[in-house]
Amino acid sequence: MARCTGGLYCEAQRKQAIRHFASRRAMDIEGLGDKLVEQLVDLKLVDDVAGLYALDAETLAGLERMGEKSAANLIAALEKSKHTTLDRFLYALGIREVGDATARALAQAFGELEELMGASAQELEAVRDIGPVVAQHIVHFFEQAHNRDVIRRLLEAGVNWPAVKRARHQPLEGNTYVLTGTLSSMTREQAKEELQALGATVSGSVSGKTTAVIAGEKAGSKLAKAEKLGIPVLSEDDLLRLLGGD
Repeated sequence: MARCTGGLYCEAQRKQAIRHFASRRAMDIEGLGDKLVEQLVDLKLVDDVAGLYALDAETLAGLERMGEKSAANLIAALEKSKHTTLDRFLYALGIREVGDATARALAQAFGELEELMGASAQELEAVRDIGPVVAQHIVHFFEQAHNRDVIRRLLEAGVNWPAVKRARHQPLEGNTYVLTGTLSSMTREQAKEELQALGATVSGSVSGKTTAVIAGEKAGSKLAKAEKLGIPVLSEDDLLRLLGGD
């Protein structure tokens, strides 16, 4: 199988790379839809994902189906997206086979982007759930000069994230949880991130491998399936105690 190695720079992959970069689990740039991405690339207003942060409201307002208000909203969304997390940034880069869970594991293991970019395949394989194939994809991505150039320009544009605490002790490693229903103290996405930071796997479906189901208000079929399978069910208070180390 032949694959293009152009990464963030390749013209043929540019539109999809921008869509992925702007997606909710990545940089979460609200208002940057498919039609607008098509225009930006076709009109050569954006050459790669770093070019998004060079756009101005006047240029955007002149595009089809855009106006001053829509342009201003997108500029605000771009500015907001600059304040992210290291794992979201890594996921947004679109490295082959690096999903959001792998990106989070990398961020926790290395703590700093520069250290990750210089890591060897052997060092990467020491990270939980990263095998030799994925490790080689990561090494190859960061070896490409054009990818490093795009990353440099993203950082120069102001993309930043808070310092990452390296994962030392992961008390929930080996456990799999399923979240269902509405939580009052946090969103389910926040709960997922907190659990994963402690080493847990968070699944979207209940199975015999599920350690426990965490049920909030108005829990539905997942709760019913857990009860049928005899899988422990935790309340939101149980979740908070779990996250607190109890």
